[in-house]
Amino acid sequence: MKIVLPLPGTLTTLFVVAMEHLTFDVDSFVPWRVGGPFRRTATAALATGALTVTHHPTPWRPTGLTFADEERRRLRRMKEHIVVSTTAPPHKLPATIQAARAAARALARQCDGLLIDPLIGSSILTCGRCVGEPTDFHLKDDWLTWDVQVHDAATCPPWDPAGTGGCDCLRVTSRGLRRFALPEVTLDGASCAHNLCATNLLRAVAHRLTADHLAYVIAHPEATSRKIDDFLQIHPTDQPDGGLAFGVQLTPYDAELGELGRTGSIRRLKVGPPPGTGQITCLKVGPPSGFTGSLNDWLCATQEAGHTFPTSLLDSPPRDPAPALAA
Repeated sequence: MKIVLPLPGTLTTLFVVAMEHLTFDVDSFVPWRVGGPFRRTATAALATGALTVTHHPTPWRPTGLTFADEERRRLRRMKEHIVVSTTAPPHKLPATIQAARAAARALARQCDGLLIDPLIGSSILTCGRCVGEPTDFHLKDDWLTWDVQVHDAATCPPWDPAGTGGCDCLRVTSRGLRRFALPEVTLDGASCAHNLCATNLLRAVAHRLTADHLAYVIAHPEATSRKIDDFLQIHPTDQPDGGLAFGVQLTPYDAELGELGRTGSIRRLKVGPPPGTGQITCLKVGPPSGFTGSLNDWLCATQEAGHTFPTSLLDSPPRDPAPALAA
């Protein structure tokens, strides 16, 4: 089955720099103080209005963000903020968002401010000991975070990292893929003992989806939609430390409702856009159709190199000649 992903004409990404007091003129600072290879891109984007830098002499009030206690204390002292915004078509990614974040990094370092990415709900390090904006693009460089939820009606057995049964209370959802005109990805119904495995699997899925998607939109700048297969092959190169090749099934998913028939409640992450827009906001990640074990069986199998599993757990969809899981 094919999944149709609409491609917007433009995408907007925001970064916020909160500070106590602004002591310099932002118009003269950006782009001349933006470092490395991003200065030229920032200069061109400012000239066309694709990049804007706006100073607000008021505090910035976050909602739904994850901050450490020290960051929250800093934010309460900060009386002003700057918004760095970039708007560009998908085929200009990722250069446009890299240039915008490079500008925001430079501003935060100059004014000893706190750099915040509202989309991922987190701050980004900008200290003098930290490297600047990386030249090469990698999702691991603070482009994604993970919303981890546990079903509040769950009765979980004692934690057992080797167990594939147990509960089904865990739900992990990405935050940040929509800046690339992609749905977020989620894994719902695994055991809470497998939090790390679930996040590692979703990270590999996000890497594969983003790499394929950016290659497509660059090659097809006029496209208004893109069709993807509902079966996705994950390769060892998609995983930070290598590992097994495996397949995943992708299913359009309403992240605000979760699985039907589940009791209790769970706070649902708003991944937008609102219902009725015709856009797929989230893709549920699960085992391929040939996999006959449980979700926890499959999750463990994808993470454990060199382990032998029954053939029934390794089957891939008949339409795909490659195995869903190869040792």
